[in-house]
This record gives sequence, C-alpha cells and structure tokens, in this order.
Amino acid sequence: MRIETAAIEGIVAITPPRFGDHRGYFSEVFKDAWFRENVADVTFIQDNESLSAQAGTVRGLHFQIPPFAQGKLVRCLAGRIMDVVVDIREGSPSFGKWLSQELSPETGKQLWIPAGFAHGFATIEPNSVISYKVTAPYSPQHDRGIAWNDPMIGIRWPFDERDMVSSDKDKTLPRLADLPGHFSYSTQQPKD
Repeated sequence: MRIETAAIEGIVAITPPRFGDHRGYFSEVFKDAWFRENVADVTFIQDNESLSAQAGTVRGLHFQIPPFAQGKLVRCLAGRIMDVVVDIREGSPSFGKWLSQELSPETGKQLWIPAGFAHGFATIEPNSVISYKVTAPYSPQHDRGIAWNDPMIGIRWPFDERDMVSSDKDKTLPRLADLPGHFSYSTQQPKD
C-alpha cells in the first residue's frame, strides 16, 4: 500500500494496490496488522456508509468528544467527493487549518483521520457513496461539529456556497472560534 503523509501532522492518505486483468481488478483495501504497523495502532469497531444523491451535498464538519472521540478511515465507493479535515487540537501548529483530498472509486485512495480533527465532505458527483471505519461508536451525547462555511477556516469548496445542500443540523453548527477545546496537541490524546 502506498502511504502519503499530509501537510497536517496525523493525516495520512493510503492507496491500496490493484491487481487487474481483463475481468477487472482485485485489491486488499484494509489489513489490520499492516494498518497498525504503518499508520496507527487503533481498533476499528464499526463500518458506516452514506449515500448523497445530489452533487453539491456537504456533510460536516463533524467529530465526537471523549470518551467517544473517533478516528476515521474514509473511502469513496461510488461517485466522487472532496474529503475535508480541520485540525481542532489546541496548541497544534496547524490548529484551524484544513486540507482536502479527492476520493473516488477510480483511485481507491483512503484518508486516515485521527481523533482531534473535524471531518466533512462535499459530493462532486451525484449518487456518491462513502464508507468509513470508525474507532468508537456513534454517541449522540458526544456528537459535535463546526460550521462547514466558517469564514475563519476558509475552506474552498467545489461549489458556490449558495448552491450547496446541507442538513438543518449542519446549518446551525458553531464556528471554530466558539468551540470549547476538546483536544490537545501536546499530548496527542483527547482531553478528559
């Protein structure tokens, strides 16, 4: 598997090799021992999947606070997305900075997002299907987020903001400046 470290410490892009012939291809998209040795020593406890029917759908920016903070391994099974992470670790040299990766089934690229980052995506194509492994179960009491259109973060989405579709919940998320600190860079661990 090919590993690319990102400009923000902790974020890793992974592209599994494909072995193809006239029938198509075969790819091992996840191997626990390899992932633990080369990316992060974590345990994934659940796989999630979402479909966004319309291009220009934005989901996020979401995260969970301790003790249910989640690491995510994200890939796109159909369509195409702009996957986005924002560093929300207090004291991090990249606090409030964002980066994005385009994910699609054609590339097979996956993005590892550890706890301490807000995550979201925008669909570039209709009927985009996202699959992601998580290190903690969903907990409504620990579910948080920041506004996907926070001007202080300044994410350059692939569509004009007026044309993007989001949930009522995501439209009311706070800005990063109004968010209490839940993660610390110095310890690389969620705060208690």
